Amino acid sequence: MPKLSQQQLITLVLLTLTWGVNWPVMKLGVQDFPPLTFRAICMVLSLPVMAAALAAMKVPFRVPREHWGRVLLLGLVNMVLWHSLIIVAVPMLSSGRAAILGYTMPIFSAMLGAWIWGDRLAPRAWLGVGAAACGVMLLLWNEFDKLGGRPTGVALMLIGASTWALGTQLLRRATLPVPTLTLAFWMTVETTIALGALSVVFEHGRWQAPPAFTVGAIAFNALLVIGFAQVAWFYLARSLPPLASTLSVMMIPVLGVFSGAIWLNEQLHWQDWASVALMMVAIASVLWPAQADAAEKKAAP
Repeated sequence: MPKLSQQQLITLVLLTLTWGVNWPVMKLGVQDFPPLTFRAICMVLSLPVMAAALAAMKVPFRVPREHWGRVLLLGLVNMVLWHSLIIVAVPMLSSGRAAILGYTMPIFSAMLGAWIWGDRLAPRAWLGVGAAACGVMLLLWNEFDKLGGRPTGVALMLIGASTWALGTQLLRRATLPVPTLTLAFWMTVETTIALGALSVVFEHGRWQAPPAFTVGAIAFNALLVIGFAQVAWFYLARSLPPLASTLSVMMIPVLGVFSGAIWLNEQLHWQDWASVALMMVAIASVLWPAQADAAEKKAAP
């Protein structure tokens, strides 16, 4: 298990806060506004932010032609499917429970890594996966009856989580000679085009001027969630092993549950509090430095 650098740790904390509180923000944003259109507008507005960052940091926009297909595939599984599926599912579920279902991703990621790529997980890595799974189940404890009446929303969230898990594994293993910010920019362009087309096909009859709180939610998502946090996630996913990068963000659904309770009056239960402890175990399993590993490094010639 790697030890996070100061930059990675700061990035992780800011990412967790941004994505955690965004679940109730999204719920409010699509309450009276077409969800695909909401997400498409967020994507469009995030592109100038990313482009300005690329220009200011003198990061090249160019992707070599031979890597276009790989970038399109990574964009499909990391962003297009995830953003399309979850934004349609959010209106069907409470914001906290949508966050929980979405963050079954680390569990899918660990399973895919072991089954497809033959990853050998240390015992405490399996402990982290098990703690995350138990935390998710506890948070859903009081929602099974309600979720049973919303099978479409549940299915969309779980499919989205599994595709994102696959995307994280592929992104970590991709050997593209392309800066992370450049990769994020072009994957966002791909997602913008896809969501724009879907909103035209399925929602053009519902288009309207967004209410004030939707405008605020769009701004929050465009600037922070996509313009910053999405890029931050790609940075972590490319610089850390898949299990470490995925389990390290397990506080996001916990923040989603508690921020939804505060802002949207979604009821909390004892299971919510117990899950916090389990999520902390999951995070510690990948972020807590291993003394044995440190001893081996000291003993190495």
